[in-house]
Amino acid sequence: MLIQTQTPSLKHLTTAHLATTMTLMSLNAQELRQKIENTLASNPALELGEEQRCPVCHRATAEPGLCPLCRHASEGNSDDLIVFVSPREDFSPPPRIEAEDDLPGDEIAPDGEDLPTYVLRQIAPDLAPEDRPLAAHLLTSLDEDGLLRLPLIEFARYHHVPLARVEAVLRLIQHADPPGVGASSPQEALLVQLEILSETQDVPPLAAEAIRCGMSALSRHQYAELARLLKTSTHQARQIATFISENLNPYPARSHWGSVRQPSRFPQDVYRLPDIVISRYNDSPDSPLVVEVISPLAGKLRINPLFRQAQSMAPPDKVEEWQEALEQATLLIKCLQQRNHTLVRLMQRLVTLQRQYILHGDAYLAPITRASLAEELGVHESTISRAVSGKALQLPNGRIVPLAKLFDRSLHIRSEIRQIVAQESQPLTDTQIAIMLKKKGYQVARRTVAKYRAMEGILPAHLRQSPRP
Repeated sequence: MLIQTQTPSLKHLTTAHLATTMTLMSLNAQELRQKIENTLASNPALELGEEQRCPVCHRATAEPGLCPLCRHASEGNSDDLIVFVSPREDFSPPPRIEAEDDLPGDEIAPDGEDLPTYVLRQIAPDLAPEDRPLAAHLLTSLDEDGLLRLPLIEFARYHHVPLARVEAVLRLIQHADPPGVGASSPQEALLVQLEILSETQDVPPLAAEAIRCGMSALSRHQYAELARLLKTSTHQARQIATFISENLNPYPARSHWGSVRQPSRFPQDVYRLPDIVISRYNDSPDSPLVVEVISPLAGKLRINPLFRQAQSMAPPDKVEEWQEALEQATLLIKCLQQRNHTLVRLMQRLVTLQRQYILHGDAYLAPITRASLAEELGVHESTISRAVSGKALQLPNGRIVPLAKLFDRSLHIRSEIRQIVAQESQPLTDTQIAIMLKKKGYQVARRTVAKYRAMEGILPAHLRQSPRP
């Protein structure tokens, strides 16, 4: 009987703890600061204690005693990575350092860009000048999912052009990033993405047929029904459904913007203050990297001791309310600690994997995924996604980039394309660039080269001027 009465309560607390932790995980430092300040103002059981200072360097610290940097120095530790939580008020941006050629310096506060502008910028070099108003009209007619629900004949009549010309422009749009944007339905968006994906990796032979005739079974996870439609085994149908769900997105605008599997929102975000700061210990080239996970407040959250004492004298009509306030305050403190612990673990591994990118630039970005990192850390992939979403990282050279950029699996290839184009003696076609990339170990289709080239703002070969001898 005792177990029966306690289990629902335990389940409720566990669910509340998980939900609160995931909510806090998805907030950046500025959003978290606002959340904590609002809670401090509304919950008398919670208070912000006095800030703690390192007795040696007097730096604000999250824990009592020596700060991580002084502790590292006193222990003579030779580790090449120091990761800790650092109070926001202790942070001030370092002097701006001029970036190297391969480290563009315009990412301190990139301008926001909506989806139509982002896609139009990619396809503009491949558009005839007279087709640009048509492309702009198509893109501004997209719905919130990135789909084009209006019949193409209306655009042809409005612009007094053949339907085939509208279809040609639309195909350019659909093969830009995000893939499938401009499709007439989620089904067509999936088919376009599958076509693009097949150029760089193997896809299940029946995946396209499953999308064409089995969308209803796919959406309801009815694998037996899907197997019957495809005339294959249930196991095979389940594998096809898993491939589609993991690699394709029926609503392209919801995947702002990146690869199909790992969408990234950073092109439209503006970052002025980082959530994580990476620097060199003692500013020496051979010193360890220091990673500071920024905490929004300098003090330490704790239960108000006066409130705890007064709780025993609470009026009868306030007992339940005061108890709930105490539980909410305790929950916030524990979940905040869990958030910080997870971010520290994430950055320890992520900085180790992307050390070369952090120190040397885009060409050295390792192609890793959220799924692989989640498996390595023993957490769910959604935890990694929430920890990365909307957060910014300051690199040792002062450049601020989205944390999601460390998962951009095409960045190193785009960097190679930039380098190839910069060194070309005569304008190279996309096919020639694809061949050169293959020699360097990158299996990239010509169409993918065209997409990456457009994303980098590089003109097609016939529009690039040959360098003078």
